[in-house]
Amino acid sequence: MDDRYGADVLATGWKGHGVRELPRVPASRDLVVEVADDGFCGAVVGVAGGVVELEDRSGRRRMFPLGPGFLIDGRDVVLGPPAAAPVATGPQRTASGSFAAADARARTARASRILVEGRHDAELVERVWGDDLRAEGVVVEYLQGIDLLDAALDEEPPSAARRYGVLVDHLVPGSKESRIADAIARGRHGAHVLIVGHPWIDVWQCVTPRAVGIERWPEVPRGIAFKVGVCRALGWPARDQADIARAWQRILASVKSYRDLEPAFLGRVEELIDFVTVPQ
Repeated sequence: MDDRYGADVLATGWKGHGVRELPRVPASRDLVVEVADDGFCGAVVGVAGGVVELEDRSGRRRMFPLGPGFLIDGRDVVLGPPAAAPVATGPQRTASGSFAAADARARTARASRILVEGRHDAELVERVWGDDLRAEGVVVEYLQGIDLLDAALDEEPPSAARRYGVLVDHLVPGSKESRIADAIARGRHGAHVLIVGHPWIDVWQCVTPRAVGIERWPEVPRGIAFKVGVCRALGWPARDQADIARAWQRILASVKSYRDLEPAFLGRVEELIDFVTVPQ
């Protein structure tokens, strides 16, 4: 007969006698786990506030509380927070590759600023150059389309003390964007405005396919909205704007540094930063 109390009936810890302790596993990114309750299986894509987000092979994402209830290779585990990154020593670099300033306080915003076409452009610039821009006091604003640039310049005209650097999508010969850029460069505001751009249809394509984990960016037929076409071609949900927003967050999360961006985009942003930070 098994004696669960052992030799001493008053001994502490008798409740845990014979209970198997499950291994604790950090929820590191890309770790594949299965949820014991319903069989959902996916890779870890994020951990925040005691919750882990998993993505399955179809791109569906769900969130679960950390702790027990997970399987790895069929074995029960306790999923814990990822291990803290080691504290680096020596000079630190920002995501853009520049050395981080010892005093990381943001500088008072300059009158000069960088204008981009949309929210995704602004978020991508912030992702890589955010630290540099705060150190230089440069604000990035988005226009919601190059068509609105001329009106924006009329509302707050540029000057030698208020320069505007403008980043444009699909700035190739013969495009609508290039015609607008040429007209502004020749116009009354041209002396204090620098308009540069990349050759792709959308800023999504400025992220390298390698970073996103795809072979190449899909060709989207005319008549189909670019972002919708990309999502469909990659097998990602594209039913509504919420799906498009999730697709962009997936792409943006894949950008860890300037190495994940196309050189043609990198060069243009650096050019704009130089233009708007030139000493007066």
